[in-house]
Amino acid sequence: MEKQTGCIHIYCGDGKGKTTTGMGLCVRAAGYGYRVLIYQFMKNNSTSERKILEKIPNITIVNGLECEKFSFQMTEEEKKERKEFYESQFNLLVKMITEESYDVVFFDELIYTIGAGLFDEKLLLDFLKEKPEQLEVILTGQGPSPALTEAADYVSEIRKIKHPFDRGIPSRKGIEK
Repeated sequence: MEKQTGCIHIYCGDGKGKTTTGMGLCVRAAGYGYRVLIYQFMKNNSTSERKILEKIPNITIVNGLECEKFSFQMTEEEKKERKEFYESQFNLLVKMITEESYDVVFFDELIYTIGAGLFDEKLLLDFLKEKPEQLEVILTGQGPSPALTEAADYVSEIRKIKHPFDRGIPSRKGIEK
């Protein structure tokens, strides 16, 4: 396979589909033969897409915490613990990327995690500056900073126009989770 310069993708906004878009790109890359690494920040290990993605040989999904909650539900102590955990996980992922020569990495909801104060954006920006040349990086979440937007090659906003949640319909298995 021909190695090419890797780009940085951001899928952001308040609409449904950021993770779905990122996962679709991961499937496409794996179908081509690329090695893909996925980590989901702020999500437990039970999202529906994992069940099928874990069966694809070229995709590696690193587990996070079994129990997660929204940042606004966390105490200050929990926020501090999460920040330490997420930054430690990120360092583990960077080591894996370097040692195992991945072609694509998907940091799902990392932008949201930064915005919630649970991850130091400088760690990500430093990684993006020094990443392996061929590595494709996918980032999702709401509200990327100007520095992150500047570092990206692609920035696509997914905007909510209408969503069932607004009518009181909770997230549904296999569709939103």
